[in-house]
Amino acid sequence: MDEVKKQLEILKAGVVEIIPEEEFVKKLEKSIKTKTPLKIKEGLDPTVPDIHLGHTVTLHKLKQFQDLGHQVIVVIGDFTAMVGDPSGRSEIRKRLSRKEVLENAETYKKQIFKILNPKKTKVVFNSKWLGSMNFEDVLHLTAKYTVARMLERDDFSKRYRNQQPISVLEFLYPLMQAYDSVALKADVEMGGTDQKFNLLVGREIQREYGQEPQVVMLLPLLVGTDGKEKMSKSLGNFVGVTDSPDQMYGKIMSIPDELIETYFELLTHLPQPEIVRMKTELREKTVNPMLWKKRLAYEIVATYHGEKKAQSAKESFEKTFKEKIFPDDAPVLKFSSPEKEVWIGKLLTQTSCVNSTSEVRRLIQQGGVYINNQRVENENQKIQLDGEILVRIGRKKFFKIIGKTE
Repeated sequence: MDEVKKQLEILKAGVVEIIPEEEFVKKLEKSIKTKTPLKIKEGLDPTVPDIHLGHTVTLHKLKQFQDLGHQVIVVIGDFTAMVGDPSGRSEIRKRLSRKEVLENAETYKKQIFKILNPKKTKVVFNSKWLGSMNFEDVLHLTAKYTVARMLERDDFSKRYRNQQPISVLEFLYPLMQAYDSVALKADVEMGGTDQKFNLLVGREIQREYGQEPQVVMLLPLLVGTDGKEKMSKSLGNFVGVTDSPDQMYGKIMSIPDELIETYFELLTHLPQPEIVRMKTELREKTVNPMLWKKRLAYEIVATYHGEKKAQSAKESFEKTFKEKIFPDDAPVLKFSSPEKEVWIGKLLTQTSCVNSTSEVRRLIQQGGVYINNQRVENENQKIQLDGEILVRIGRKKFFKIIGKTE
């Protein structure tokens, strides 16, 4: 197979859009012909201390670029994070302190190398060039883009129509991210579909500075374990990169079958023939989806914790869930209510399974609460009082609650 076609087939897998694709093909052709690796950029703003699997979708694509011999550049947005990306925001974002940003940045650096090869990854902080710009430099940059173009952005146009405030600082964010591409002379920049506006601004600003514009590669936003919403810590439907092996394995096993294909394609490095076989077997229903889901959980845990811990997590899951083993000597508790169903926080605290409702919420967010062998996803879930309720908290706390309606 022609080398360009080979690389294109690998790099297009799972991608939503390449803008423009014909330029990307030309860049690949030139790179292969001249034996000069493309500069592939991704910016990460360390606004929270830990990343979840949704953040890693682009990192897996970067790994594919690395394996094909291209130069991966991860921009830690220590400067832009103090402003905050306005994408998807309906209000002005609270600014982070430099101390908060730097603390978060340190954890990011450790977590991204769970996927990327550190020897082949260039990590840079955008304060290096943004922090040294004087006011004349800023004026020069802002003169290259118009307010009218900024207001074409969906987030800004909605807020403008609704007479909600938009700070000038927020207008600067896309320009700052675009200037990162200028400073690095990026050939390709990637991000989630919610970053489309920012990345396209990068193309225009590079052109204004006399550079060949970068190609934009957009990847899908990962749906969370609930199978409905974008993966998010606030929704509790996330799998954290720092989750324990058992937590991670259990969360992956809880996803709807419809997500198996997507998770394999976006979160693993399974060889393409294996991906094709997985899709064929699932679509033709020649195997039980559970078999591929267990493979998926194993692959993901192995990526972040190693194969030994992945095997241990698998065995723990098999024992606790597949075989549905529940200790015979688990404490038996009683709970009654005038209602037929009760909020899980009330059920667990009033039976002393958990000390407080805030702890219940925290445990649910971490994926550590199971009712009748099903992981609880929703902090507001109500439990039916219809006899024996099997409760597991974490790995080792088991309770049997006899619920009844008064």
